[in-house]
Order: sequence, then C-alpha cells, then structure tokens
Amino acid sequence: MKTWDLIVDKIPLPGALNMAVDEYLFLSLGSEPQTHVRFYQWERPTVSVGYSQVADKVINLDSCRKQGIDIVRRMTGGKLVLHHREVTYSISSSDSEVFSSTLAGSYRLISHALISGLKEMGLQARLAGPAPSFYGEGNFPCFSYPARDEVEIDGKKIIGSAQKRVGQKFLQHGSILLENEEELLRQVLAPRERIGRLRMVSLSEALGRPVSFDWAVERLKRGIANYFGITFMPKTFAPEEMGIIEDIERTKYGTAEWTFGKRRA
Repeated sequence: MKTWDLIVDKIPLPGALNMAVDEYLFLSLGSEPQTHVRFYQWERPTVSVGYSQVADKVINLDSCRKQGIDIVRRMTGGKLVLHHREVTYSISSSDSEVFSSTLAGSYRLISHALISGLKEMGLQARLAGPAPSFYGEGNFPCFSYPARDEVEIDGKKIIGSAQKRVGQKFLQHGSILLENEEELLRQVLAPRERIGRLRMVSLSEALGRPVSFDWAVERLKRGIANYFGITFMPKTFAPEEMGIIEDIERTKYGTAEWTFGKRRA
C-alpha cells in the first residue's frame, strides 16, 4: 500500500502564501514516485486568476480594493475563482503508476476520488460533460458552469479545479464550496462582464445544513484514501522548507509583476 504525504492547514493563510506552498510541493517532487495531498483555507476573501488570464479584464479591481479582497495569480490555468468559505485541496504527484501520464487522465482520476469523498458526506455527485462553447471563449468565472470531468451535483458545479503538468509531475488544486457566495463573486467580476445564472452549489446547500472545514476534510481524506487504496502520513515543513516557501511568496506571488504583469516561466 502506498503512503502519501498529507498537509492539513488548520490556520487560514494569505493567498500569496497558499500559492507558494502549492508551488513548493510541486517543485519538491523528485524522480521517485511521490504524492502530496494538502487541504487549506484562506485568511480573507481572495480572487485567484488562471495563469494566462489578464487580471484587469476579469476582475473589478476597485471593488476588490474597497472590500479588502486579495488578488493572486495561480501557476495553473483555468478561470477566476473567489476563495473564501471553502475547502481548497491540492494534489501534487510524480507517480505515473497511480495517475495517468496525461493531464486529462489524472484530472479525471482525481475527480472520481473527490466524488468518493462527497459520497462519504452522503452526497451523490458525478463527472460533468462538456460545458457550453461560450464558457470556454468568454471571461466567465470558474463556477459559471461545470466543465468536462469536473464534479457536479444535479447539473451544478460543486468543485472547480485546475492543473499544471510538466512531464510526469503535476499540481492540481481546486475549490470545494462550503457556502455559496454568489453575490460577493458577482461584485468582484469586471463591470463589463454580463453573467447570467451561475450553476454552482455549496456543500451546505447540498446537505441542507452548515458544514465545517474540519468535517468536510475528514470525509474527503477518507474518500481519496479509499479510492486510490493508499494511507496518509502527516507532513510538516522543516525550517529550511519554510524558508524556500517564504522566498517563493516574496519574489513571486506577493509581487504585482506576477499578479498583474508579464508572466514568467
């Protein structure tokens, strides 16, 4: 039975630091098969944009500034996500024996594992089919529509994910809504964007009661472990690792150049 590293951040972190931790876990992968699973939270409402998005085209910067909403850019692709009352997961791996060697294949496997976690909560979810063509072409937020192989319940997206892959190594992270904050999401969208009804649902809505981060994480852990047939080993960062993470935050994710300017390789 394989053993995977597990990081559960009980204390919410700033957006730039969250992105730096995920990137460090990806960069730390070696040639030997290794997998890290992380669950985390956000210190304050934070908008993240995909690697290739132009921030001022999709974000209402004035609204974010007035409401104290942070903005970060992910190393992964995809569309705008508002992170706040949610469970965020990340999986980084170099294990091609467990995960497919393709982005689509590993994405689908992880979605099945997350569905297993939702089943532990008493929810019946499934993989989504293709989204409407205009979803891919426009500046819609991530939770406008379920996209192919994302996780939906009754046609509404409950988990939105994005992946970065280099050879056999990949990072996939995603948002699992604890509460539906559609009103706040609409406030952070660029004013010129006309967005209709959002097909999104939260865990609290699907279960008909409030859901805590800890409760959801325990069931997601169980579902992922059962689906892949693995055990988890808790991981903490050594001081030298935290030094690298803080350097990534300081020189990359905490800079306006990365967030709003030219993308670096």
